[in-house]
Amino acid sequence: MGGHARHKTDVQVLARSLAVLDVLAQYPRPVPLKMISEMTGLHPSTAHRILNDLVSGRLVDRPEAGSYRLGMRPLELGNLVNARSDVRKAALVPMHELHQLTQQPVNLSMCQADEIINIEHSYSEPSSMQVVRAVGARAPLHLTTVGKLFLAQYDPQRVRSYATRSRLISHTRNSITEVSALERELSDVLAHGTAHDNEELEIGLRCMAAGIHDDQGVLVAGLSISAPAERLEERLLEQLRETAEQISIALGHQGTPMQTLMAPQNAARRITPRATCGRRSP
Repeated sequence: MGGHARHKTDVQVLARSLAVLDVLAQYPRPVPLKMISEMTGLHPSTAHRILNDLVSGRLVDRPEAGSYRLGMRPLELGNLVNARSDVRKAALVPMHELHQLTQQPVNLSMCQADEIINIEHSYSEPSSMQVVRAVGARAPLHLTTVGKLFLAQYDPQRVRSYATRSRLISHTRNSITEVSALERELSDVLAHGTAHDNEELEIGLRCMAAGIHDDQGVLVAGLSISAPAERLEERLLEQLRETAEQISIALGHQGTPMQTLMAPQNAARRITPRATCGRRSP
């Protein structure tokens, strides 16, 4: 099959899947396969095949044989979009002020599955271009400062599960590739409430990060400063923490990020649907 034909088929499958989801979205109760087939105009066997795929992707639930309803995945994705919007809005001005103060690129990142995604940055052209990560750029959790903040919220079993899934891939000679080394690093992150990247994602680039928490005390994002290795100074860490706390307060958080990280009552609720991080099964 040629490329054009494959593309046409893929678009058709996507359109049919969306039609099925639109039908399910109209009803709070499970919908029979026959009704889905009639409302979408799909042959029952086609509808059944699409529904099986949607169930596998957690977009649809099958509470009993032959009936379907929307799954939790759309809610999780919607919560993630809302969280990104709220965090980005609260962070824009403080990020710019921090960049002006430090003269270093400032990045805002969130966690999605086993990766960190960069959702905003503040920098000055052209001097900072060589260390700026594009909006939408992704990287494995263990290779980034913000990723370490999220991993530090995991219990030991979840850390090991992540290590198994990711295989702790290496990007540079400084990358953490052993579970024991990662556990030691995360222990330091949890103790200090901040994280560092010592040229682990890219040689010549170092970063530091502090967490951003919502009104429930949940870690929802991380604020980081990145710079050429020789120009990133530890004195910037306190300014970074203060800015992250300012953004957290704007989101309704009470107390400092350090207090949130260390509070025993938060240990049982480390990973939430809103943060979406680590939602894959161990």
